[in-house]
Amino acid sequence: MKRILYILIAAVTIGSLLFSCEAIEDRESLPAVTLTPETLKFSITQDATNKNLVNFKSDDPTVIPFWKYVDAAGNELGHSNKSSDQVILPFAGKYTIYYTAYTRGGSVEAAPVVVDIAENDETYFRDPKWQMLTNGVDGKTWVLDFTDPVGWAGLDYPATSGDNWSWLPDYASNSWVMANKDWGQMYFDLNGNYNTSVTQTAIANNNQTTKKGTYSFDIANNKLVFNGGVQMLYGGDYYGDCSNWISVKVVELTATSLRLAVVRDQSRTGEGVCLIVFHYKPKS
Repeated sequence: MKRILYILIAAVTIGSLLFSCEAIEDRESLPAVTLTPETLKFSITQDATNKNLVNFKSDDPTVIPFWKYVDAAGNELGHSNKSSDQVILPFAGKYTIYYTAYTRGGSVEAAPVVVDIAENDETYFRDPKWQMLTNGVDGKTWVLDFTDPVGWAGLDYPATSGDNWSWLPDYASNSWVMANKDWGQMYFDLNGNYNTSVTQTAIANNNQTTKKGTYSFDIANNKLVFNGGVQMLYGGDYYGDCSNWISVKVVELTATSLRLAVVRDQSRTGEGVCLIVFHYKPKS
């Protein structure tokens, strides 16, 4: 009996040592963070011929860079994880650029860099799509267009090839797509900043919440990004089907029609990945 007890005690002791050694080995496998804010290798510079154009560059290939830029009021205007990137700051004012280097052992944040933009870049907003979206300084409010408020499309829509199918049903024959009610409104302007606000109506009732922030509009890549906790206006019971309501695709933009799409990447009914396309019109 004693011999069996001794064997059990020895087995437990050896097992404890093995687990203890493995835990210590795992902890020691992560490299120590040797970088400091002073030794980070990066640069933030204004273009020599266009001071509204700011260049970001990380000179250390062993880290993953993360950039964030905010205006003087602390509103986040955008972010990037590219080693080399450019951003246009078209409005005069002071902006703060934050750089963080991510390593295997952890992250290191550099001291913030302040960039002073002396004057507005009037040429930046010459593309007519800015006026279509925002009505410039005066601003523009969009609401859901109940002629055809929501539809579905392939991820490449509206390209001429690839996964470019679409079904944008009329509401009169497909009222099941969402309840016909005031779902809220979405506002954009260019009054000294990229100002936006979204008033969203709840799914189960008519309670509304309004959030204000900023946005970025990448015309070349048909991309609209909301900042500061603002999310795209939607209607119907679709919120749970998409993980991202902040970075959205601009499917269509004219003076009287706006279609924005989110990716259905977590369908609650098991349907495939596609775009959910919401259709808006100017508020009258």
